[in-house]
Amino acid sequence: MSHSTGPIGIAAALVVSFVVAAAPAGTVDQPSATGEPVSVSWSFDDVSTGQLPAGWRTESTNGNGDPAIWRVVADKAAPTGKKVLALFDTNRHHGSTFNLCWTDSVSFLDGEIAVRFRADQGREDQGGSVIWRVQDRDNYYIARFNPLEDNFRLYSVRNGSRRTLASAEVALAPGQWHLLTITQHGNRYSGALDGKVLLTGTNDLFTAAGGVGLWTKADAATSFADFSVDAGGGQE
Repeated sequence: MSHSTGPIGIAAALVVSFVVAAAPAGTVDQPSATGEPVSVSWSFDDVSTGQLPAGWRTESTNGNGDPAIWRVVADKAAPTGKKVLALFDTNRHHGSTFNLCWTDSVSFLDGEIAVRFRADQGREDQGGSVIWRVQDRDNYYIARFNPLEDNFRLYSVRNGSRRTLASAEVALAPGQWHLLTITQHGNRYSGALDGKVLLTGTNDLFTAAGGVGLWTKADAATSFADFSVDAGGGQE
């Protein structure tokens, strides 16, 4: 089930490793030397309550029936601004279902992605993550933290099947805001929580640019804020 979107963003294109096919609602920064956008960010404050950002959609991996319900909602506890993008109804409690809210208006290959997240509830699963180089709802990379398991992991999902690529034990309090950052350059990745790098490694499964977005598993309901994509973050 798709939801209507908010304001239409700016059209733009970026060659090399980072492409903005149709810039989303949010902030697009441009270097004066080239005129090409190097970063895109969403505070979600410019999106109407009850809607999704322009160009975003909800889907599921291994899901049955309607996907989970994601919406921009007012939140007095937002880390910045007054709104967040939240999954507040999972529509199911099936353990193998992955809930996606993502956009292909940003095509990401190399760089840095960051988001603030708050694990709100969930009995079977909690927490959430970013996804990147998304080819479709069944093929992408994930970096996620789960406070029920006290671990931070990076996965690949290929044809709907998830594989662990890296894992680190870490305890963070649920119900509080934390910062998740993923950096990708070529086949090399690193993942950080609250500024501390905990995951590093290489993987060659997805070598093409793809979309970016947010992810939770099963009954995990999570809020997200300050989602940003930076083309220069992973380059050397």
